[in-house]
Amino acid sequence: MKFSGWPEKGELVVGEVDEITDFGVFVDLDEYEDKRGLTHVSEVASGWIKNIRDHVSVGERVVAKVLDVDESSQQIDLSIKDVNDHQRSDKIQEWKNERKADNWMTIAFGEDVSDEQYTRVAEALYSAFGSMYDGFEEAAIHGEEALSDTDLDDDEIDAIVEAARENVSVPYVNVTGYVDLESAEADGVDDVKAALEAAEGNGEVPEEVELEVSYVGAPEYRIRVRAPDYKTAENELEASADRARQSIETAGGVGAFHRERETEDE
Repeated sequence: MKFSGWPEKGELVVGEVDEITDFGVFVDLDEYEDKRGLTHVSEVASGWIKNIRDHVSVGERVVAKVLDVDESSQQIDLSIKDVNDHQRSDKIQEWKNERKADNWMTIAFGEDVSDEQYTRVAEALYSAFGSMYDGFEEAAIHGEEALSDTDLDDDEIDAIVEAARENVSVPYVNVTGYVDLESAEADGVDDVKAALEAAEGNGEVPEEVELEVSYVGAPEYRIRVRAPDYKTAENELEASADRARQSIETAGGVGAFHRERETEDE
C-alpha cells in the first residue's frame, strides 16, 4: 500500500535512488504515491564528500529522515546520514513486513480486489493496529476476535483470518513450570489423573495456546506452554497449575506449583 499524502517532518522513509547529481541525490519514496525527495550532498554521509557516487548508487534502496516538507513547491528534503544502523534495520524490516501484508491482502481478497475495498480494509487495519502486517499477525493469533472492533464486515474478517492463518508465521514464546501432586486417599491414582486432566485445560485453553503436561518423577509433573507472548504464556502456565492444585486439594490431596525442577531423574 502506498500513501497518497505527504510524509511528516522527522519521519523515516524508504526509497530508491533514481538520480545522482553533483549537488545531491534524488530518491523515489516507496511508501508514498508519486513522491520524490532530495538528499543534499551534505546530508548523504558524514564528513567531506569527494565523490558522492562513492556513497550511493542508482537503484540502491536507502532509508532517509525527512528534514522538511514543502507541499506548495512539491519538495521533500531528506537526510541519509542522520539515520543510524539500528533505525535503518528496523525501518527496512517494517517496510518488508508491509510488502508481505500487501501480498496477504491479495491472497485474502483476490487479484481483482477494488482500490476502494483495498484502501478501506487497509485503513481499518492501520487504525486498529498501526500497520497491515500487525493486523494480519493479530488475526493469525486471535482469529475473528482480534478484528471484532474494526469497521470490517464479517466476510472481510473471515477472509483476513483465513489468509493470515495460512500465511503468517507467528512469533511464539515457551515457558515451563512444575506442579507437585500427591494424594494418600484410596483413589489417589485417579485423583492425580483427574488433576492432570484439569491442568491440561478441560477445554479452557485458548486456541492460540499450546499446553502440554508430562511426567517428571513422582510427585512432580512438567507443564509446558507455548503462546504468542510472555504475558499470555505466564498466565496460562499459572492457570494450568492452579487448576491441577484445586483438583487434587478438592479430592483431599496436596498440590504445589514451582518454576524450577526439583527431581533429579526423570
